[in-house]
Amino acid sequence: MEQGRTEKDMAKVLVVDDVDTNRFVLRDIIREMGHMPVLAENGVQALKIVDRITPQLIILDVAMPEMDGHEFCKIMKGDARTRDIPIIFISAFDDPSDVVQGFNLGGEDYITKPFIPEVVKARLRLHLRLHEASVQLQEANRLLQRSVNEQLRQLEMEKKNVLYALIRVARENACYDEDHMERLAYNCRILAEAMQLSADYGYLISDDFIDTIEAAAPLCDLGNVALPVELLQKKEALSAEEEALLHTHTTVGAKILQDIRDTGDYNDFLQMSIEIAHYHHENWDGSGYPCGKKGEEIPISAQIVAAAGAFCAITEDRVYRDHYEMEKALLLMESESGEKFNPGIFRILKRIYRQLR
Repeated sequence: MEQGRTEKDMAKVLVVDDVDTNRFVLRDIIREMGHMPVLAENGVQALKIVDRITPQLIILDVAMPEMDGHEFCKIMKGDARTRDIPIIFISAFDDPSDVVQGFNLGGEDYITKPFIPEVVKARLRLHLRLHEASVQLQEANRLLQRSVNEQLRQLEMEKKNVLYALIRVARENACYDEDHMERLAYNCRILAEAMQLSADYGYLISDDFIDTIEAAAPLCDLGNVALPVELLQKKEALSAEEEALLHTHTTVGAKILQDIRDTGDYNDFLQMSIEIAHYHHENWDGSGYPCGKKGEEIPISAQIVAAAGAFCAITEDRVYRDHYEMEKALLLMESESGEKFNPGIFRILKRIYRQLR
C-alpha cells in the first residue's frame, strides 16, 4: 500500500465484473495503491451500490449477465449525478468493437486482459487525478459564480439604495408622511397576495411578482425629484400649466429608470419600476395621464400601485388636507371604481382593507 494516505485521501473505485478472478486481482491492486475497492458482480448490483455511495472511478467489464457494461455505462452517463464519474472498460485484445462502443457511450479508457499491474496502476492514477482536477475546477467555478452573483446582487442593491434615496427626497419635497414608502410597498404586497389567490388574477401574479412589486412600488413618484418644491407643496388649486408640469413626474421618473436599464442592467425590478413610474396615474376609463391608456392596456403592476397608492394617499395627511379614516377612504375610492381604478382590483382591496396599513 502507498504510504501516508488517510481515509479521506482514499478514493472509492467500483469494480464491476462477473468473473471472480478479475474482481479480486483488481481489488488487490486498488488496495495496494491505497484506495478503497468496492466490488459488484454485474450492472444491476452496481446500480444499487452507486445509489449508496459515489465512487471516484468505475472499472467496468462489458460482458456480464442481467445488465452488461454498455447498458450500465449508458445509465451512468445519462444521470447528472453520475455522468462525470470516469469509467474504464475491461477489454480483451480481440474485442476492439467493445472498446469503440464503450468510447461512444462516454467511457474514458480501457484496460486489456490479462491485467498488467503497473499498467492498471498508471491508468487508475491518471483518471483519478483527472477526476479530482475536474471536481476542483467545478468547485472553483461554483465559488466564482457565487462571488459574481454576490457582487451583482450587491451592485443591484447599491443601485436600489440610490433610487430609494432619491425617492425619499421626492417624498420630503412633497411632504408625504415619513412612512409613506413603507406603507405603499407593504400595501401593494398585501393586495398582490390577495389577487394571487383570486380566480381572475392568480395566473398573472407569481411569488416573484409579489416580491418585485413590493420593491418597485415606492419608485412610482421618483420623477418628483425634478419638480419644484413650491409646486409639490402648494396648498392652493393648481393652474393648468402647473397641472401639466406635475404630470411630467411620470415620464421623468420612467426616463431615469430607463436610462439605468439601458446601461445593460436589465432585470424584472427595473422593468416593473419603469411600468409603475410611467403608468400609475393612468385611469381605468382612459382619462388618466400621461398616455391615456385604459383597461387592460395599463400594466397590472401599475393598476395595483394606482389602487394601493390612492388608499395610502387618502389615509395620509397632505399639506392641503388632513387624512381620511379607512372606511371613508373606501367610500371615496368606490365612487371612482371603474373610472380611476380597475373595479376587480378594488373589490379585492375592499375585501382585505383591514390588513392594510
